Amino acid sequence: MIPIGLSNCAPRGPNVLSRRRFISTAAVATGSAAVGGAVQSAEAKTNPAETRLGFGYCLNTGTIRGQKLSFIEELDITAKAGYDAIEPWIHKIHEYKDSGGSLKDLKKQIVDLGITVESAIGFARWIVDDDDERARGVEQFKRDMDVVAQIGGKRVAAPPAGASRKPSLDLDKAAGRYRAILEIGDRIGIIPQLETWGHSKNLHRIGQALYVIAECGHPKACLLLDVFHTYKGGSDFNGYKVISGRTIQVFHMNDYPADPPRETIGDRDRVMPGDGIAPIPQILRDIYANGCRAMLSLELFNPGYWKQDALAVAKLGLAKMKAVVQKALA
Repeated sequence: MIPIGLSNCAPRGPNVLSRRRFISTAAVATGSAAVGGAVQSAEAKTNPAETRLGFGYCLNTGTIRGQKLSFIEELDITAKAGYDAIEPWIHKIHEYKDSGGSLKDLKKQIVDLGITVESAIGFARWIVDDDDERARGVEQFKRDMDVVAQIGGKRVAAPPAGASRKPSLDLDKAAGRYRAILEIGDRIGIIPQLETWGHSKNLHRIGQALYVIAECGHPKACLLLDVFHTYKGGSDFNGYKVISGRTIQVFHMNDYPADPPRETIGDRDRVMPGDGIAPIPQILRDIYANGCRAMLSLELFNPGYWKQDALAVAKLGLAKMKAVVQKALA
């Protein structure tokens, strides 16, 4: 079978989990000796053996969103925890700029910390059917891409924001709209990544997203996929076997418990990679076999983690990601 998918990708360097066990795991996440050992191993940057595997490690700041940190604090935690990169939420960059901060200085600080901005998260309504709303959304997308570019960022998420409640989106029109923001990104120097949302009525399945990137006809078209969203959206994980690795440049890492079921599970139920029932090792083996060398970005929205020390959560997440990569590819 020949993997499908477009885009140029920058190279980079069942056990069932019950609700009771999940709560227990969250409670002891920062306290047990076993976790302490895992956290200690995450403090160093990726070692040579892991570099040969080709994946990089990134922190999506939604994982520590509940701690209500400044963007500067999030950058510092990302570097201290040992990540290669950060995936910030774009509103934090705007807030930094609007409060008088220099994006040029911010870019230098990021470089000095030894991390990169591989992706960024925004919610501009670029895909909606209403012409006026979409025009405003595209303008917002331009502003978002501009600030991300100014701090040295490479990509931004392009989710179906505003087009999630009714299953009425024409995928051919979506392809044309995606191409339009890709062309804007060409001028700015940023690649928009088409993102699937499992809870959405549109673009919640892998096949829908593959159709859009294939039909948009742009050589940089790519997907921003997510373990949780793939499960929530109803796609079979075997779908990853047919996706060209070049199409996945950043991949959102998380896991989910067996309870609550797919129909009612939400973002708040996400757990650390390896702590749930998702077939993450197989997913990683499949995308790696197809040439994927993506940046693996930890994205969680679990209130249990938000109550803990942000640096400890970040270190634990990195250790968990490295463990599942080693299990998959060692």
